[in-house]
Amino acid sequence: MKVTPPRSIADFIDLRHRLHAAPELSSEEFATSALVAELLAGWGYEVATGVGGTGVVATLRNGVGERSIGLRADMDALPIAEATGLPYASGKAGVMHACGHDGHTTILLAAAKHLAETRNFSGTVRLIFQPAEEIGGAVQMLADGLFERFPVNAVFGLHNWPGVPVGEFRFIDGPAMAAVDLVIITVHGKGGHGAKPQDAVDPIVAASALVLALQSIVSRNVDPLETAVFTVGSIHGGTMPTVIPDSVELQATVRTFSPAVRDTIRARIKVLAEATAAAYGATAEVYHPVGFPAVHNHPDETAFARQVAVRHFGAERVGELKPLLVSEDFAFMLEKQRGSYFFVGNGPSADLHSPRYDFNDAVIEPASRYWVALVEDYLSANG
Repeated sequence: MKVTPPRSIADFIDLRHRLHAAPELSSEEFATSALVAELLAGWGYEVATGVGGTGVVATLRNGVGERSIGLRADMDALPIAEATGLPYASGKAGVMHACGHDGHTTILLAAAKHLAETRNFSGTVRLIFQPAEEIGGAVQMLADGLFERFPVNAVFGLHNWPGVPVGEFRFIDGPAMAAVDLVIITVHGKGGHGAKPQDAVDPIVAASALVLALQSIVSRNVDPLETAVFTVGSIHGGTMPTVIPDSVELQATVRTFSPAVRDTIRARIKVLAEATAAAYGATAEVYHPVGFPAVHNHPDETAFARQVAVRHFGAERVGELKPLLVSEDFAFMLEKQRGSYFFVGNGPSADLHSPRYDFNDAVIEPASRYWVALVEDYLSANG
């Protein structure tokens, strides 16, 4: 994907449209990564490619400052068929930028160009263009030595948020986004004819009872002052109304903020699955891998990021969000390095992950200006 280096906000909007029209799924961001690397190198950055797969890390140094700051943007798209009807809609069937990562990449590129031209800071800037956010690509970047090879004193991430006015900023102290875990429970019975249930062990009946039993975990095993969500979103079993199947599969998502609550739910799922299945003469097999941790914003870095927004945009454009039960793999980076994750308004758009979602181009200018302000304030010659 070749593009003339953008010179103005209008050019960056055009670039965002190009990215939107050519989305790439997680770990397949080859053209996006190449474009990002080419632009950054042309602006004078030291560019490392292939970090954690298709990740790009760009470094810009200036002055004698010893501090360094990391800014992260995600690049991947989702396996969703676009339904926006836009002139720059996805050209790939079943793939679209339904979360605004095309916008996040563009915002950081716009900030990168300004920082390279003005160099109004003293220290080191690391720009992290991350692949595969939707499936945990931060893990691969960290395993590839992200913070060992490109050390920073703090790392920051930004996401657009539908429903918040364009160009306004929102911050969350402490636990900001939930840990998310997948649960797959297979209930094994004994298949048979629907007319002779006494000769079978019906896993559908056992699985139905299990769905109800699992709902008691949050209401009866989790402190009411804590937050947790347990949702069974998929149940599959059987092919005909006259046949009792051998097995039924349940798939669920678990959302938590507290590690202790997360552990409690994990333990209770196994106990309830096995006991409920046994009560109906069946057995249960539980697959419960560890997913994304919760995003925990560090207090000092969050306070600093908020102050930057107030100082440069005014208190009337800065506010708070309640903790969100959606997830974000930036959590892995915050487990390794101090930092904060915050939000910029996308206006009255469709929701994230909707086939009708589109990133609001009016966000590019204020959000890129915010990144520049954050760098300049954090790496102030007097800081």
